[in-house]
Amino acid sequence: MTPLDDPALVRVLAADGTLAPTPAAERYLPLIDALTDAELETFYRDMVSIRAFDVQATNLQRQGQLALWPPSFGQEAAQVGSARAARAQDHVFPSYREHVVTRIRGVDPLDIIRLMRGLTHGGWDPTDPKNGNTHIYTLVLGAQTLHATGLAMGLVFDGKSGSGDPERDEAVIVYYGDGASSQGDVHEAMVFAASFQTPEVFFLQNNQWAISVPVATQSRSPLYKRGEGYGIPSLQVDGNDVLASYAVSKVALDEARAGGGPRAIEAMTYRMGAHTTSDDPTKYRTSNEEKAWAGRDPIARMRAYLEGRGASQQFFDDADAEGAALADDVRVRTNELGGIPRVHMFESVYSEAHALIAEEQRWLDDYENSMEGGAQ
Repeated sequence: MTPLDDPALVRVLAADGTLAPTPAAERYLPLIDALTDAELETFYRDMVSIRAFDVQATNLQRQGQLALWPPSFGQEAAQVGSARAARAQDHVFPSYREHVVTRIRGVDPLDIIRLMRGLTHGGWDPTDPKNGNTHIYTLVLGAQTLHATGLAMGLVFDGKSGSGDPERDEAVIVYYGDGASSQGDVHEAMVFAASFQTPEVFFLQNNQWAISVPVATQSRSPLYKRGEGYGIPSLQVDGNDVLASYAVSKVALDEARAGGGPRAIEAMTYRMGAHTTSDDPTKYRTSNEEKAWAGRDPIARMRAYLEGRGASQQFFDDADAEGAALADDVRVRTNELGGIPRVHMFESVYSEAHALIAEEQRWLDDYENSMEGGAQ
């Protein structure tokens, strides 16, 4: 039995891009039928652009411009579908590879670059309206689920959900991976979410590998069943199918926002690249496995579907050009970022001036100035 054989799996598009809904997908078909050509094309452009950005960021790390890069290659459909399902007033809590989610919500991709370059501890201001209620990346596995549940509990206490007004009510969506699903924080978050019936969607991207540990080692049963254990309605979706990802996320968010309590989604996808640029997946994965998942590529699948609907070659060329332009822009702006003035390491150690810190700063200044040409 493969990871995609669960009879409860929601899938709309087959790997070749043809419409082939599973029985579990039937209830979602009206939502998909209602999508316009422009919306479908937006899904595709989102995926193509972020893959171009992702490849460029990986190259920048290899060139020494970034300390680290967590690729999202292969997980584009799960992220695009779920992000496009959220409303403007909803709150988004990413993990650390939800690059396209943040871009859809309004975050400048360069803010992710700044974070991975070590120029900032957060990347962007989640309270800035232009960032679309997008909270900052969390590299501590699973911690963001507690943050999300805490905010969602606040929405309940403040009467900001469940009023029956979809234009006003708010919901929360939190992203995490299969490895993080084994963390205690995730389970504690689900306990509180179920107890307080938070307007929240737990969106688990099961990319099959928690660094070098396969998901089969982590759990003897499908991960979405963990949510069911807490009384949270849960389902499994083909995360490489952007249409299915959109539909299940929209229904889950609508239900949560309306006062139905939390929902959990396990998106079955695959990390085509390394866990991060510090990882070598050839040490623990087989080429046959990678080839099998490459045949389920989310972008190729959506392209085939759009071609079947009559999308023009010009549209695909324009989408590729848009992605290339994004990648070029990020490369140029990354090379203009520079470094951090050394004074910054002393500025935030204490809230007020401290004699020891001042002495250490003077010593470093004297040392640097003693070197030929000094250092800034």
